[in-house]
Amino acid sequence: MTETVRFTKMHGAGNDYIYVNTLLYNIEDPVKAAIQWSVPHTGIGSDGLVLIDEAKIPEADYSMRIFNADGSEAMMCGNASRCIGKYLYEKGLTDKTQIRLLTLSGIKILNLHLDATGKTVESVTVDMLEPVTKNKAQLSTDDGSLTEGLVEADDKEFRGTFVSMGNPHFVIFVDDISEIDVARYGKILEYDPLFPERCNIEFAEVLPSGAIRTRVWERGSGITMACGTGACATAVAAAITGRASRESDIVMDGGTLHIEWNEQDGHVYMTGPAAFSFEGEVALPEK
Repeated sequence: MTETVRFTKMHGAGNDYIYVNTLLYNIEDPVKAAIQWSVPHTGIGSDGLVLIDEAKIPEADYSMRIFNADGSEAMMCGNASRCIGKYLYEKGLTDKTQIRLLTLSGIKILNLHLDATGKTVESVTVDMLEPVTKNKAQLSTDDGSLTEGLVEADDKEFRGTFVSMGNPHFVIFVDDISEIDVARYGKILEYDPLFPERCNIEFAEVLPSGAIRTRVWERGSGITMACGTGACATAVAAAITGRASRESDIVMDGGTLHIEWNEQDGHVYMTGPAAFSFEGEVALPEK
């Protein structure tokens, strides 16, 4: 008899994942599950798989692991972390409105903003910790940094800035984002030798309003409706290059995220929505 697990489909600004409570279900092969379940039409369809568990250390309340649609494991996902906050609170797993979430890139603090009834999480602010602009493991330059550096992709040159939010990002500011073939150039740049661990690619345009229109090619998933760490990296890159202040609204395909790069503690704070899509049962991949 085929074993099944209960899953919840959620999204943060359109960045959608399959969530499984591993306190209830054991996912022996999350790589295979992420690949199989993420496929549209024959699977559930998603940007990947997120596993929720209790933290095994006293400094955190819960933990997350995230696997992209291609099975690769990511360090962290901002949109997924907001969804986990909503999941834990509205499913009755916690009554805390501040949750310490253990990720592969450290413990993230989730602050839940409730509606007037106190039952529904309307939005979540995540302390994404400090951005990293030098990382030799993720960027093959002499000092592991790159600001407004030129990178070639097929027939074009792009000028971009490297920012790591746990996950590596390369943020490219353009004059007109509608003219960029995100799928074509994002895929090429993700695998550029400059990025030993591959890379998330953001194309961004500063709008007259001051908001930043951003489209994302997400490492391991392709074009996604939004990317939380990508929004943070875009805001940091905009501030570093003098295109914006330390607070920005990042307008992505699936919605808008508000990002603050706090001057006092150096941390990046991301605020945005989280939503349930649907729930169901799915068969575990065959061994």
